[in-house]
Amino acid sequence: MHTRSLGQGLEVSAIGLGAMGMSQGYGPNPGSRDDMIAVLRSAVDEGVTFFDTAEVYGPYVNEELVGEALAPIRDDVVIATKFGWDIQNGQMTGLDSRPEQIRRVAEASLKRLRVDVIDLFYQHRVDPNVPIEDVAGTVGELIAEGKVRHFGLSEASAATIRRAHAVHPVTAVQSEYSLWTRDPEVEVLPALAELGIGFVPFSPLGKGFLTGTVDASTNFTEGDIRQRVPRFDKDNLAANQKLVDHVKSLAEAKATSAGQIALAWLLAQQPWIVPIPGTRRTERIRENAAATRVALSADERADLDGLARRIGVSGDRYNAQHMAFVNR
Repeated sequence: MHTRSLGQGLEVSAIGLGAMGMSQGYGPNPGSRDDMIAVLRSAVDEGVTFFDTAEVYGPYVNEELVGEALAPIRDDVVIATKFGWDIQNGQMTGLDSRPEQIRRVAEASLKRLRVDVIDLFYQHRVDPNVPIEDVAGTVGELIAEGKVRHFGLSEASAATIRRAHAVHPVTAVQSEYSLWTRDPEVEVLPALAELGIGFVPFSPLGKGFLTGTVDASTNFTEGDIRQRVPRFDKDNLAANQKLVDHVKSLAEAKATSAGQIALAWLLAQQPWIVPIPGTRRTERIRENAAATRVALSADERADLDGLARRIGVSGDRYNAQHMAFVNR
């Protein structure tokens, strides 16, 4: 797999791996912890060098899983983790990006990940009670101390990105972006292009929808976050089916998969975009990695660019509570 550069010269594989689903979010895990360690290591065999986790996933256990899996090959990978939530008794109770909290999280994450330095440290969500300048300054201090290498933001507005970058250079911004979630295109992506910051789309496969394996007949298991996402309401899934059918049709014509088309479209947007699809199966990692070899013509790209506008997308990507946390 070829590599791409995010901001500040951070080089990673063109497609990364989001590890959250190995510990939470998509119902019972079909594999054991040892199975997930094997999947994470198999990703490296497929050329993946960029791994994404967070203290809140589990909480804590996902960092421990990633740390154990990648410890033998630590020097060959880039590990991103996140701070910013207030976690009490295993539950998120709100946001907390106070400088002292950022430092506490960094020290704990270093131990759980079994590393001497965190490669990329994102603020998971913007905390309106803490000036972003204080957040950027604190992470900058951690970088100066050798505990962190790069500073990132997640689901931040263009204005917040600019303010943070003025204090300490931002290497990457992570937000949801895919063929059916186009929000970053209006303000965030132009700001990143101007400032030289990389972009890391999470849920690049639309939480599974863009693979063509989810439809209105799908029953989500207990603990699957899609039960609470309006876009996955059965009526909305039925309304959105035309979009994924179009992607599947193109995939069939090109002898590839719908998921590979969705990833190839993202890769074609900018050379500094690095999607991080999540999976719990090695065969899916192999399929996702192969998306780097799918070429889209100018006409195919233009067709996909206008897909959401022509067909429309029904339902928000989060419920109202979580929508309040984005684009701050």
